[in-house]
Amino acid sequence: MAKQLALDMFGTKDAIIRLDMSEYSDRTAVSKLIGTTAGYVGYDDNNNTLTERVRRNPYSIVLLDEIEKADPQVITLLLQVLDDGRLTDGQGNTVNFKNTVIIATSNAGFGYEANLTEDADKPELLDRLKPFFRPEFLNRFNAVIEFSHLSKEDLSKIVDLMLAEVNKTLAKKDIDLVVSDAAKEYMTEEGYDEVMGVRPLRRVVEQQIRDKVTDFHLDHLEAKHLLADMEDGELVIKEDTNSEK
Repeated sequence: MAKQLALDMFGTKDAIIRLDMSEYSDRTAVSKLIGTTAGYVGYDDNNNTLTERVRRNPYSIVLLDEIEKADPQVITLLLQVLDDGRLTDGQGNTVNFKNTVIIATSNAGFGYEANLTEDADKPELLDRLKPFFRPEFLNRFNAVIEFSHLSKEDLSKIVDLMLAEVNKTLAKKDIDLVVSDAAKEYMTEEGYDEVMGVRPLRRVVEQQIRDKVTDFHLDHLEAKHLLADMEDGELVIKEDTNSEK
């Protein structure tokens, strides 16, 4: 989602500054965000701090992954960003965040439904997050979105998106790929995992489409129109003889 948003807003999927907040779980992590002040170790090496990365790339998605793992002092600094749209680094420079979009992801409350009795009412989303986050932090976000488990119907749509990316890559070599409905259904079944989400599907597409297309192309350099189909329970790549030349 963050990559697509970066592409839509800033023209490239690379316009993302991602922070794994599990690496910011103690107070010393504050220096990773804003750098160290003069006289402290690392003063001259602040290139990878959040403030420096935003200063260099002001039009970016700032992705705070697993925000619930961040130290309270780190959360306090982030409150300043969410409140004022700016943050002062360790050297006293003010960095403007007003052209960034901040996304915080969290697994807080994951599996909550499994602990509910059949007749119990499901609390509101914000009520479920309150044990994990300070109210003033939650109140700073414009929206809080809950992601549900992906269904097989969802994955079938994601397969189409992934295959479009494959064809975009192949087009650079003047190659196109048609994937049969049977092959798409096979990949959806193989890649479905309610807990793991879309990652298993991505691996399936990588192994069954990208890798096999590469192998086929190396053996058939003249073939420009390819077909992915099922034969004897396996996904195979072959030349699409029905394609218009």
